[in-house]
Amino acid sequence: EVIRIKNEHPDDRNCIVNDRVKGRLKVTRAFGAGFLKQHKWNDVLLEMFRNDYIGTAPYLSCSPSLRHHKLSPGDQFLVLSSDGLYQYFSNQEVVSHVQNFMERFPDGDPAQHLIEELLFRAARKAGMDFHELLDIPQGDRRKYHDDVTVMVVSLEGRIWKSSGKYL
Repeated sequence: EVIRIKNEHPDDRNCIVNDRVKGRLKVTRAFGAGFLKQHKWNDVLLEMFRNDYIGTAPYLSCSPSLRHHKLSPGDQFLVLSSDGLYQYFSNQEVVSHVQNFMERFPDGDPAQHLIEELLFRAARKAGMDFHELLDIPQGDRRKYHDDVTVMVVSLEGRIWKSSGKYL
């Protein structure tokens, strides 16, 4: 994705800054964020929020990136989540947490487990405990973690869905 954006914006040395598009968004494909898709939507923002939009190509795309994967006997589940999960977890950590949780608690909710673990990590990073973080009103908590939704689909037929906004 970084190479794609840099190729589409060869004259913009700041198209990716600190692993973020224009230094702002970690995601490179999104339905929203029109201000990084068309110059005209960037122009309507207050000046302090505008980006230095160079060229006419969009920085973000809403076109999906598709990858085909033939299922194998070792495939157990699929995790679908919003990008906020990956502020605190690598892909491999997500897989490990879900595998370990499903082995230890076969009737438990691995999606909820990931949300709770994310909140523990966000609290620790902010120097507080889990319950202190939960005491902060939902909107104010955005300073500590992004909104997160996680869905775990077992390839044996179960589906778990959880969202941090209910904690």
